[in-house]
Amino acid sequence: MAIGGAEDRTSELEILKRVFALAPADNHEVTVIATASSIPDEVLPDYEAAFSRLGASRIHSLSIRDRREAADVDTVRLIDQSGVIFLTGGDQLRLTNVMGGSATLKAIRARLQAGAVVAGTSAGAAAMPGTMIYNGAAADALRKGAVSMTFGLGLVRGLIIDSHFLERGRFTRLMEIGASNPEHLGVGLGEDAAVIIHPHGILEAIGPGHVIIIDSRDLASSNIADLSIGEPVAVENMILHAMVSGHGFDVKERRYLAADELSAILAERP
Repeated sequence: MAIGGAEDRTSELEILKRVFALAPADNHEVTVIATASSIPDEVLPDYEAAFSRLGASRIHSLSIRDRREAADVDTVRLIDQSGVIFLTGGDQLRLTNVMGGSATLKAIRARLQAGAVVAGTSAGAAAMPGTMIYNGAAADALRKGAVSMTFGLGLVRGLIIDSHFLERGRFTRLMEIGASNPEHLGVGLGEDAAVIIHPHGILEAIGPGHVIIIDSRDLASSNIADLSIGEPVAVENMILHAMVSGHGFDVKERRYLAADELSAILAERP
């Protein structure tokens, strides 16, 4: 699950409640990893309190500040026994720098394949794909080279995820990426909004905010290949969808799913 940031951690816990509910029925252990955060001692207690309220049997709070800690066998053991692994916000480059190629990241991937829930918020969400955004002005990023990208954690495929999307006006960031990488689907997460990435390629929007989809696969034309760095990009036939809770998107078919259709598909392919 990818969360747009600023999710409710003290009141109704709507999004965190769904994170916890998706955990395997026989495993209510939660590991919270605050590697991305520069203030883990302030961030971790909030999540400890929230997941405790939700009924976690054990909560493992890990800051993992360097690559030595990311290789620690005790850290890997805690991840191996958890049904929920949660990545906090902060700086996604710090997260990939510390985690990339580590035993901890391998353990997280293995737990995801085994049926555990892996969720990230803000930077933790942006870092989940194989390719991630780590920089780019919000005001006018529809210029060649305006958005910086690098390898992410490789937990999901075919998506580029941006967080705080509506609140920080980041539409042009995903538009620039769509012009240069039309095969990738852009997912813009508003604050207190999230998307469940189901194993069969169905996206499900949850939370009170919006999830924006920017689909460039059928892009008709763009001038991006002919421009110099910094020049404005033109695009033709870039498609935008705005999803609310209960609506979804079929990534393979590139098709919007209204609430009734999404419910039917999830019932067939849980």
